[in-house]
Amino acid sequence: MALYAATVFLSAFLLFLVQPLIAKLILPWFGGSAVVWNTCMLFFQMLLLAGYGYAHWTTSRLKTKAQFYLHAALLIAAVALTPTVPPEWLKPSGSEAPILPILTVLAVTIGLPYFLLSSTSPLLQAWYSRVHNAAPPYRLFALSNFASLLALLAYPVAIEPYFPVRDQALIWKIAFGVFGLGCIYTAWRASTAGDVAPVETEEVAVAVPAPPTGRDYLIWITLAAMPSMLFLAFTSHLVQNVASIPFLWVVPLSMYLLSFVLVFDSDKIYRPGIFRIATPMVLIALSYGIYQSSSDTRLHYQLAAAAVSLLVFCTFCHGELAKRKPHPRYLTMFFLMMSVGGAIGGFLISIAAPLYMPGYFELYVALALFAFASLMILYRAHWSSDILWTAAAVCSVVLAVTEIRAFADGSRIMVRNFYGALRVQDSTQGTDKETWTRTLIHGTINHGLQFLSDNRYLLPTTYYGPNSGIGLAIANTWHMNHRVGLIGLGTGTLSSYARKGDYYRIYEINPLVLDVARSEFRFLKGCRGTCDVILGDARVSLERDPVQNFDVLAVDAFSGDSIPVHLLTKEAFELYFRHLKGPDSVLAVHVSNKHLRLGPVVERIATSLGMKTLSVDNEEIEDAQVFSSDWVLVYRPGAAIGLNALVTSAGEPVPPRPELRTWTDDYSNLFQIWKRD
Repeated sequence: MALYAATVFLSAFLLFLVQPLIAKLILPWFGGSAVVWNTCMLFFQMLLLAGYGYAHWTTSRLKTKAQFYLHAALLIAAVALTPTVPPEWLKPSGSEAPILPILTVLAVTIGLPYFLLSSTSPLLQAWYSRVHNAAPPYRLFALSNFASLLALLAYPVAIEPYFPVRDQALIWKIAFGVFGLGCIYTAWRASTAGDVAPVETEEVAVAVPAPPTGRDYLIWITLAAMPSMLFLAFTSHLVQNVASIPFLWVVPLSMYLLSFVLVFDSDKIYRPGIFRIATPMVLIALSYGIYQSSSDTRLHYQLAAAAVSLLVFCTFCHGELAKRKPHPRYLTMFFLMMSVGGAIGGFLISIAAPLYMPGYFELYVALALFAFASLMILYRAHWSSDILWTAAAVCSVVLAVTEIRAFADGSRIMVRNFYGALRVQDSTQGTDKETWTRTLIHGTINHGLQFLSDNRYLLPTTYYGPNSGIGLAIANTWHMNHRVGLIGLGTGTLSSYARKGDYYRIYEINPLVLDVARSEFRFLKGCRGTCDVILGDARVSLERDPVQNFDVLAVDAFSGDSIPVHLLTKEAFELYFRHLKGPDSVLAVHVSNKHLRLGPVVERIATSLGMKTLSVDNEEIEDAQVFSSDWVLVYRPGAAIGLNALVTSAGEPVPPRPELRTWTDDYSNLFQIWKRD
């Protein structure tokens, strides 16, 4: 038993350790979008399905000797052929639709190892059951999920902060080689035990139940699909307005895995009588909490509510699933149906939601589907649970309708793609048409506003007023033929600063943003200088561009209120300054954020590069639709801007925080910059 347990534990640990690792490796290639993680999760779930299908096919169709030779050959091929990190030739151009390139990168880099790791748990459980003709080996499934949970928790706490990401990849590949040897040895031991298990007595044979029915398969799939759908929907809800980083991916997935450990390790933890009552009550409370919450709700409250609710929901689903687990003879089919359900849940959130929902509605829809599916499965289980689940279903539908209607109310257009959901709204209250405005909203965050009046449409608004950090940087470095680079288009507001002879080069990853800026706003059309928009991730584009000699380069690439972390690393800043001209050029970084203090991050990077910083926080000007905003200006020592009284009087150097470690492509730490007050 110890040999099987050790092999299952190591396989599951490596299986879930590679998930945040590979996602972090490829995030900079695809713009740091939160949906990268969901696409990765869909890939993992599809390979998990393939691995379980392989385990079911081999154990039901091949003799144990043939299973050993096939599995050993695949393991050797995986160790020999798998690259340590994604090869550069897979790097996207930045202009194509990203889902297929992401899946291609993942398939080439970790496809075969992940497939084999996925098949390990059901294979070894089947081998153990056959060789020992013993009690149901479902505790090995609980052990594999416990190992997966440890890997996920270890990554952001004990691995990511201390090891460069390329070293992590090398260590993982070495560990996979060790696992391969152990798995081959375990397979050989199983194959030497023979193809036929000890003959069952007549009494035992009679006790073996009939094969599962089609209804059993449907219930297994549904109970597996719902938690998969819920944890991905919760993940999207959390990361769209904070940052697409491993920590925020790990928390929902940890709750998902913990529920497996709780219900499959012991029959005593999941109590149907309690959970069938408590779960709909939690769903009702969560629906009310989401309805009452606002975009200003602190991250730790959102995270705590999401974690507790998700753990309850997943424990309920997986507990009902564990109650329905079949005889070990049908074990591999049971796991195969579970993986089918997981893949369906992943597909609905990762692919169907961005394609068919114009906004971030997946959490509300997932909660409603969960309530109705649970009501159908448990109907007539007990009158009290029927009443509570009916009430939960009604509450979840009311929440979904309310939130979707609030999102759509007054919107001129609503569009969505891989990178996010956009809507445009007009504000035409009052009789004074000079005050009428049009706004672009990404998720829940204002990404630009323009006056509709012909007299005011080129006024810089929102975070880009004349007294903002970027407004001062442009005004105080201006000369004839001024060159300005902008990372993040929004509505194109900053192009209003261009004068005749100036050149503005804007990097924008989302083609929908460009379409909306051109069709719904007039900043780009009214630009007095020359303005080019380059589609694709800014870092990828800047790496390929010839030196641009910008006088000012502004970094303002938000997705909702989420920060693409790969644009706030030392390597990124080195790239920015490669494109800045002369000693007086300025890098302006927009650091306004509801949840994170990003100024100290910029200061640590600037200090590591020998640069100076100036924090500029401007006040709101309501009549001009100028918002308060936080910018950090980064410049070379001795630059004219550092001596300019107008600029320095508007800001002050960012206070250093020596305890912070400089963010790099290998390292970032969200915990240290949370706004907890």
